[in-house]
Amino acid sequence: MADSVHNTHPQKRPHAIFIAYPLQGHVIPSVHLAIKLASRGFKITFINTHSIHHQTSKAQPDSGSDPFAYVRESSGLDIDYTTVSDGLPVEFDRSLNHDQFMASLLHVFSAHAEEVVGKVVKSSANTTPVTCIIADTFFVWPSKIAKKFGLLYVSFWTEPALVFTLYYHLDLLRKNGHFACQDVREDTIDYVPGVRAIEPKDMMSFLQETDTTSVCHHIIFNAFKDARGAHFHLCNTVQEIEAETISALQAKTPFYAIGPIFPSKFNKNVVATSLWSESDCTQWLNTRPQGSVLYVSFGSYAHVSKKDLIEIANGLHLSKVNFVWVLRPDIVSSNDTEPLPAGFREQVKDRAIVIPWCSQKAVLTHPAIGGFLTHCGWNSTLESIWCSVPMLCFPLLTDQFTNRKLVVDDWKIGINLCDRRAVSKEEVSEKINRLMDGKSRDEYRKAVVQVKKTLEDALTPNGSSEKNMDNFIKALKAKM
Repeated sequence: MADSVHNTHPQKRPHAIFIAYPLQGHVIPSVHLAIKLASRGFKITFINTHSIHHQTSKAQPDSGSDPFAYVRESSGLDIDYTTVSDGLPVEFDRSLNHDQFMASLLHVFSAHAEEVVGKVVKSSANTTPVTCIIADTFFVWPSKIAKKFGLLYVSFWTEPALVFTLYYHLDLLRKNGHFACQDVREDTIDYVPGVRAIEPKDMMSFLQETDTTSVCHHIIFNAFKDARGAHFHLCNTVQEIEAETISALQAKTPFYAIGPIFPSKFNKNVVATSLWSESDCTQWLNTRPQGSVLYVSFGSYAHVSKKDLIEIANGLHLSKVNFVWVLRPDIVSSNDTEPLPAGFREQVKDRAIVIPWCSQKAVLTHPAIGGFLTHCGWNSTLESIWCSVPMLCFPLLTDQFTNRKLVVDDWKIGINLCDRRAVSKEEVSEKINRLMDGKSRDEYRKAVVQVKKTLEDALTPNGSSEKNMDNFIKALKAKM
C-alpha cells in the first residue's frame, strides 16, 4: 500500500506527521527533532495534545497559538502545527491522576490520533502528500494507523538504546525468569544481545515490579509489539557511548542513533516547550564563585516522597554548599504545596535559591555550576554531560535507574546518592561534598569532559549522528 500511494510523486519531499508523547521530557526532543528534519528539507506537521499546548501557552503567554511561528518566519522552515485531545479535559490534573491519564493514552488517544492523521493526509494530498508518521515509541497505535493510511512509520525513542533493548527483549527476560513470574530471579542478567551483564536493580522500574498488570505495563507491552512494525527507529543517543547495544539492535531492525537532539544554539529555545513559567536565577549565580553551586532538580514529572525530600533538604543544609533548587509545586503531590522542613528556606537563604522552575540549560551552562543532583531523566543526563557537569544520581521512576547505571557504572561521570535504600541527610551531605570538592571532583569533571567530547564529535559533519541522520533520510526516501 505505502509504495503504491507515493510512487506517483517521486520528486516530492518527505512530509512527516510528528506526534509527540504528552510528557515534557518527550516533547522537548520531539520539537528539536522536528526542527532538525525541517531544516533537512522535510515538511512537518507537528501535533501536540490540547493539554500540553494549554500548559506551555500558560507558562509562556507570548508563545501564541502556534509555537513554531517564529521558526517559520525566521528560518523559512515548513512546519505546520495542530493539537489533538488526549481524551481528558484540558484542566484535568494528570500528575495527580497518573493512572487515569495513562489509561486514556492507552485506550482513547488512538481514535483522536487516527482522526487527525486522516485530516492531514486528506488536506495535503494535492500539495505535499504525507509520507510518514514519526511518533513516540511509547504510543501503542502508530504502526496500525500508518498502515491504514499507507504511510511509513518512524518510531522515535527518546531514551537510551540500553533501555530500548531491554524492553525489546522482554520475552527473553520472561523466559529466563527475570521478569513477570512468581519467583523473580535476582542474579545478574547476562543474555540480552548487546548488553553487558546488568543487575536487576539497574533495569527500568517497570521491569523490577512484580505486579505486571498496571496500565503502564500494558502500554509497554503494546507499544513494543507495535514498534516491531516500524520501518525505522530513531534514537536520542550517540553510537559511541552505547556501541555494543546499538550494533546488536541494528542486526535486528533499522536503528539510527542521531543524538544528542539539541537546538542548534544549545540554550536558545526558539519554541516554547516548558510546562511551567521559568524563574531566572542568572543574577544570583553571577555572584557565586566558579564551580561552587550545586544544581538540584528532579525533573518535570516524577514525584519524590515527603520523607526523602526532607532528608535531601536537611542534607543540603548540612553540606554547607551553595545550591539552586528547582522545586516543582507538585514535587511531592499537587495537594502538598510546601513540602520543605519548617524554617528551611530561612536557614539556607544566604547560600541558596529555591525556585519553582527554571530554564535548565541556562543554569547548567552557567560557570558557577559545579554539580547536578538529578533524577537522571535522559534529557537532564545529556544536558549535564553537554555542559561538563558531573552528577549525583537519585533516580525515581522508569528509565532513570538504567540511566543511572550508565552515568555511574559505565561512564563514571557521577555518584549514586543511594541504592534503593532510605536516604539519610548525613549521606546526602557527604556525597554532595565528594562531588563538589577536591580530588574526586576533579576526576568526575575530567571524565565528563571526555564523554562531552564524544557527544560533540557525533554532531560534526562527519560525526556518527550526522551520518546516521543522512543514512536514515536516504533510506526513507528510497521507500517513499
